[in-house]
Amino acid sequence: MRRFEYIEPVTLDEAVALLGEHSGKASLLAGGTDLLVEIKEHLREPDYVINIKKIEGLHTLTYNDKDGLIIGSLTTVREVEKSTDVNEKYAGLAQAASALGSIQVRNRATVAGNICRASPSADTLPPLIADGAAVKLFGRDGERVLLLEEFFTGPGKTQMAADEILVEIAVPPPSPHTGKAYIKHGRRKAMELATVGVAVTLTLDSGDICSDVRIVLGAVAPTPIRALKAEAVLRGKVVDERVIEEAAVRARAESRPISDVRSSASYRREMVYVQSRRALGLAFNRARGII
Repeated sequence: MRRFEYIEPVTLDEAVALLGEHSGKASLLAGGTDLLVEIKEHLREPDYVINIKKIEGLHTLTYNDKDGLIIGSLTTVREVEKSTDVNEKYAGLAQAASALGSIQVRNRATVAGNICRASPSADTLPPLIADGAAVKLFGRDGERVLLLEEFFTGPGKTQMAADEILVEIAVPPPSPHTGKAYIKHGRRKAMELATVGVAVTLTLDSGDICSDVRIVLGAVAPTPIRALKAEAVLRGKVVDERVIEEAAVRARAESRPISDVRSSASYRREMVYVQSRRALGLAFNRARGII
């Protein structure tokens, strides 16, 4: 392991000043489940590691009907997975959290870290985007807020500046008669990266009419993507098997997968269809209160 200087700031101002001072040469440590492995394998060689765990106010997990769900940057995936509020109101996110890595990893990894890693196959990204989440960034120029679906620019790349820290994730409160789902497909049932991930948030009006829907695909494009044409198939329509089938076909056409060691592009594309159909059906039944 290459030697580095270890620093423990106690305020956000101190942390972002250090990031600015050592721009491009410093890495943040929160959960460390990716960072420490990459340092050991010489995939990342920072001169400075800045541990933000001693900064107060970053370990937050709260919910209310006005502000929705607030997740601080030090909140672990396991805490989200076990949260009663998350399980009751954000079922897709709860499913994604339970599918991420092993329980040992979930006890260390943070949701913010999973976001900042910006992997196209990251489990928490599709359900958070489907739920309309936004991230709050803090830097030397102050705070700014971005919708999560606009945050990613490519594999491992985000709009976050070198001197910024993601301090908070805000997820709006769910509308009445809303169902959510996340389905992950991989080569194994556990401790596996997603070959395809599909998240759905679907809201019904009276008569099973879809008033709003978001379908987000993971691991089938350089960033998580919304299947906008598939959403358009559902919006304003009575939801039934025929409409769900048509939306799943559109989602398959909107995916842009590649072939790699985990799957061929053609297989991923077909699984987008299968998992979109399943996720839509699950979200629809949850919106109706059946599940």
